[in-house]
Amino acid sequence: MTKAIMLQGTGSDVGKTILVAGLCRLASNRGLNVAPFKPQNMSNNAAVSDDGGEIGRAQWLQALAARTKSSVHMNPVLLKPQSETGSQIILQGRVFGQAKGRDYQRLKPQLLSAVLESYAIVAEGRDLVIVEGAGSPAEINLRAGDIANMGFATRAKVPVVLVGDIDRGGVIASLVGTHTILPEEDRQQIAGYIINKFRGDVSLFDDGLKAVEAFTGWPCFGVVPWLKSAGRLPAEDSVVLERLVRATGGALKIAVPVLSRIANFDDLDPLAAEPQIDLVYVREGERLPADAGLVVLPGSKSTIADLLEFRSLGWDADLTAHVRRGGRVIGLCGGYQMLGKTVSDPLGLEGAPRSVEGLGLLDIATEMASEKTVRNSAARSLEYDVALSGYEIHLGITSGPDCVRPAVSIENRPDGAMSADGKVVGTYLHGLFSSDAYRAKLLESFGIEGGAQNYRAMVDQALDDVASELEARLSPSWLASFLD
Repeated sequence: MTKAIMLQGTGSDVGKTILVAGLCRLASNRGLNVAPFKPQNMSNNAAVSDDGGEIGRAQWLQALAARTKSSVHMNPVLLKPQSETGSQIILQGRVFGQAKGRDYQRLKPQLLSAVLESYAIVAEGRDLVIVEGAGSPAEINLRAGDIANMGFATRAKVPVVLVGDIDRGGVIASLVGTHTILPEEDRQQIAGYIINKFRGDVSLFDDGLKAVEAFTGWPCFGVVPWLKSAGRLPAEDSVVLERLVRATGGALKIAVPVLSRIANFDDLDPLAAEPQIDLVYVREGERLPADAGLVVLPGSKSTIADLLEFRSLGWDADLTAHVRRGGRVIGLCGGYQMLGKTVSDPLGLEGAPRSVEGLGLLDIATEMASEKTVRNSAARSLEYDVALSGYEIHLGITSGPDCVRPAVSIENRPDGAMSADGKVVGTYLHGLFSSDAYRAKLLESFGIEGGAQNYRAMVDQALDDVASELEARLSPSWLASFLD
């Protein structure tokens, strides 16, 4: 019979994603057939699974950690925020519809059957499934119809381990408070807890552990330190961009404007890993740095809304000045669409039907179309003549004179566009920078040597390092209960 455990957090961003990835790699290292599962995820950082649908990028990473093929069933419900109140719903890898928050709450009970079906598919033939919750089970106002936390755990009869983030403070209160407000059925589902992101001497928290057990009766399964290796792994949530510290000393400065609906921002991680690159995330109230050699416009879940925001922040003038100075620009997916003369949405797929003026740096136009392109793709850079491997997730058809100079070839199809002087490039291909050869050629084009480090091997080593740290810090008897 397949064993399972579920990690739920006392709040969002407590580190569940990395812990699940680390446990998946640890189980795989011990020879188990393990898989990740997340009933519901909210993220614009999506991936294309091996069976050809959309899932959260985090579940793609966790499948990599488990050394198994990714599947749409590992993340059956993916919510992709398009506005402050509404999201696109991806169900088992395909677009299901759109809903605002209150409407989605009424919809959730209908989605539970699909979630349980996907869980059964993932669990079939496995030794172990490691499940990640979403948000917190303490959000009891959302308990009715819940599919992300206790609603799933009680129906699937999966034991729960709570994760508390000590770095943000108040971890004792968050654990005890969760125990206090949970209904008895949910409380009984919890087997114990983990303290995450601890800094310093663990023995100083011994009295804290005693206090939590006295109030809750729950055992502690381990105190996990701040995992430095986790910094080498792709982040799930764009909230991490708010905490990034600017690097210094790189030979090439690359500026990335951070917009409200930024998507697939892990495209940038291979650049951040390059010691010769100074990756600068530019936020509201800041200017695009005048000394940047390259500006990268990342993907967007809502191209028109982000384009209007880009212009309202004055970055359009900054970008025009950057190009006038001889600076270069690369646009990915939604960022590529923004670089054109117009972006039109006649069907109202991203809101009200409308057409807006683009940034005008490429002689192209984009029209949103109802059919969504979702596929993994083998490709080639036509600019540098090197192999690429990535994926496409986009709405829209782009055409225009600059498309006669495609940036890449995807499955022998021309894709993207390039300005006549080669300074502005756009493509629908995600994963462009993951190619070691492409990064090396990019740096070389700026007169910089290097850039050929194996990015995928670095990620794989980081997963092994996280797994080793967890094995050393978590309770051996608890690990043995599902790993042996």
